Amino acid sequence: MHILLLGAGPMAIEYAKVLKALQCSYTVVGRGESSAAKFYEAIGSSVHVGGVERFLEENSVVEYDAAIVAVSEKNLGDITRKLISVGIEKILVEKPGGFDYADILSVSTEAKKQGSQVWVGYNRRFYSSTQKAQEIIAEDGGVKSFTFEFTEWSHVISLLEKEEGVLEEWLLANSTHLIDLAFYLGGDPETMNSYVVGNLPWHSSGSIFTGSGITSTGALFSYHANWESPGRWGLEILTSRHRLIFRPLEQLQKQKIGTTVIEQVDLDETKDTQFKPGLFHMVESLLSDCKGLLSIEDQVKKLRIYQQIKNG
Repeated sequence: MHILLLGAGPMAIEYAKVLKALQCSYTVVGRGESSAAKFYEAIGSSVHVGGVERFLEENSVVEYDAAIVAVSEKNLGDITRKLISVGIEKILVEKPGGFDYADILSVSTEAKKQGSQVWVGYNRRFYSSTQKAQEIIAEDGGVKSFTFEFTEWSHVISLLEKEEGVLEEWLLANSTHLIDLAFYLGGDPETMNSYVVGNLPWHSSGSIFTGSGITSTGALFSYHANWESPGRWGLEILTSRHRLIFRPLEQLQKQKIGTTVIEQVDLDETKDTQFKPGLFHMVESLLSDCKGLLSIEDQVKKLRIYQQIKNG
């Protein structure tokens, strides 16, 4: 297969490692000479510099089976729409699929109009811990309830060099990694109550988030995040037989009913240690049946949930 990889930064490097391991040929398109040089040093592959517009003007895309968009947050939607307009039929775009609500909705609209399949890259769906948890959940007869925390490290994030507006959308741009995983395993909310207080210099809409609800499958859930206090991402899934604990998300612990003992679950972490966790199986899915991937249409449906969590 021949893949068009948009971007030459750190995330594009991680995708290229996977593509090489899967023996896919690929073409890399970036903007600047600096990132192109770093990409070549890391991977040994050259980069078409000058940006996607220039590349599309000078090259045909009929030979590409799929494209992967791994550019900066503010450019995700724009680059994806350009690929749709020239006829790329299968596209994986880094989470959350665009810069903000309007950007993501526009990508979905264009994809539907042109008949392109666009998928959003939430690699935590493909962690070995996630895959093992799905097996246990199925054996136990489904999820009864779950709780998750998406606390962000404000002291670190406030120092990040990001384009204007990106930090204001941080819940969508970053926290949805964990929120998506929670609802992927536990089911999407049917009803939800949300509360938000506080604010930060870089995130004016809120800094402390709590809420609860019930999913379409009947599982109760609750969440909490305090961006003004210490904490970390975490997820706990409760079935009739087990409490499954993701903390950190790359690992899985379980507590069996009738005991207080928490034990580590053995995982096949081969691909999660050789590559950025979850990325190998996510790209593998893109190149086959797309099972487990989130479509841009479904992401649009989830935006309502994210907006409520962010704004209360």
